[in-house]
Amino acid sequence: MINFNKPYCNKQFSIDFEKLSGDGFYTKKCHTWIEERFNVGKTLLTTSCTDALEMSAILLEVKESDEVIAPSFTFVSTVNAFALRGARIVFVDIRPDTMNIDEKLIQQAITPKTKAIIPVHYAGVSCDMDAIMSIAKKHNLYVVEDAAQGVMATYKGRALGSIGDLGTYSFHDTKNYTMGEGGALLINNSNFNQRAEIIREKGTNRSQFIRGQVDKYTWVDIGSSFLPSDINAAYLYPQLLKADEINEQRKAIWNQYYDSLKELNVQGYIDLPIVPKECEHNAHMFYIKAKDLEERDDLMTFLKDKDIQTAFHYIPLHSSPAGKKYGVFIGEDKYTTKESQRLLRLPIYYGLSTNEVSFVVESIKEFYSIKGEL
Repeated sequence: MINFNKPYCNKQFSIDFEKLSGDGFYTKKCHTWIEERFNVGKTLLTTSCTDALEMSAILLEVKESDEVIAPSFTFVSTVNAFALRGARIVFVDIRPDTMNIDEKLIQQAITPKTKAIIPVHYAGVSCDMDAIMSIAKKHNLYVVEDAAQGVMATYKGRALGSIGDLGTYSFHDTKNYTMGEGGALLINNSNFNQRAEIIREKGTNRSQFIRGQVDKYTWVDIGSSFLPSDINAAYLYPQLLKADEINEQRKAIWNQYYDSLKELNVQGYIDLPIVPKECEHNAHMFYIKAKDLEERDDLMTFLKDKDIQTAFHYIPLHSSPAGKKYGVFIGEDKYTTKESQRLLRLPIYYGLSTNEVSFVVESIKEFYSIKGEL
């Protein structure tokens, strides 16, 4: 069986803890590593990327009657965080090359109620952040980067998550670096630093108390318990220290897929991922695009019969029951639905062997060879 994903395994996980609850020794180590490596002003580990997005919505003081602009091709957490605060979700179409929000369509979706733009860096390939930041500046909007898949990826040399006012990472076990369940909020607008600590600490000024800035701590704002256990951080930290090694091996797997499947691409059977020249991806995933939904599902079944696990991705949110209730799609759905139905994700994880990749590739070629003979 070739699994679709295997979370990174720390083979030697025996650590002495000063404390097991949040904001312990290893949490602080992770904060420092992310801040120094990605040039981020302040980082806070969270219990999930979902929670980092929910913290973002609170920090932006999103409320009923506000609107946020986002792609429909994304995980539900991207927009659920803002819908929870009462915002209307304004969906726009994606680009077929990167599967990211089409920056050229954002302008037409802006109204006096628009509060923020939420770009999602799909597969660790950046959105056009220059264009998005320019639009945000022109209209005095916030930008929250959903960089759940973007750890170690860059746009024009800048780390994803470090460009907008706020950025969010995921360390779920499906990601390149994992703490089981977990995430991080990256704060690039220093105006949010102090309040973010308070929100994350259940609405108290406990962090200031620990630093000796106040003589006692108390409830000062809304908030929740967004702190992960230091056990989770201790599992993540060794991976961050090996981040380059993990990144390079994943890229080698990605490149093997790409080079080996070029022939099918040239023959017109499949489309391969496109990475714009200004983007450095992190090999979070490798996908191909079949002709249509029927062919994608047939290929998926064919590979399953060979014990190869694959996966498609999101059902566009604007077509979901909640998407229809809490959001609206502006403009034409030219690519979101069509491209999502063609996409098939192949196995990729640290430790996947070249022989296993070759078997996946040869199986895909076999499928199209049979198809071509019919």
